[in-house]
Amino acid sequence: MARKTSLREFQESVVARLQSAAAAGASAVSSKVGVQIGNERWLVNLSDVSEVIPLPKLLAVPLTRRWFSGVANVRGVLYGVVDFSDYLAGEPTQVNMDSRLLLIHPRYSINAGLVVHHMLGLKNPEQFQVVEGHDLPEWVAAEYTDPDGQIWKELRMQGLVAQPEFLSVGI
Repeated sequence: MARKTSLREFQESVVARLQSAAAAGASAVSSKVGVQIGNERWLVNLSDVSEVIPLPKLLAVPLTRRWFSGVANVRGVLYGVVDFSDYLAGEPTQVNMDSRLLLIHPRYSINAGLVVHHMLGLKNPEQFQVVEGHDLPEWVAAEYTDPDGQIWKELRMQGLVAQPEFLSVGI
């Protein structure tokens, strides 16, 4: 009988393999996960995320901004949940079986998670072309085009969690 592996164990093994590949001389830039947020494609550093989980049940919080989806209890820890598409002034996420919650790494000292439409897998931005000449917010590290001509943005988590608006969920 096959051994069952939890999602957390699987994610930890992926991160361990990426770190060992980086130590062996592979580029650390390739340790990015692609996600779809609204109609946009984003790259997120795996090291900026502690866990990716199916969207748990959320408890609504009154008198908060529209993009603040509520609070989730993940193994006894409360996380503020942000609908990232809505935060970016896009359409609110239509939650379905593919929707995921990216839990922001604890080193940022914020218990928060970002709702994404769905995961697009591990990506290597070295295979993408950097788009030059754009004025990007401080929480967007770069903009790329992939070999198929799709536009990708790279999230700079440290810049996002430092944004006063991101931290001010009350209305």
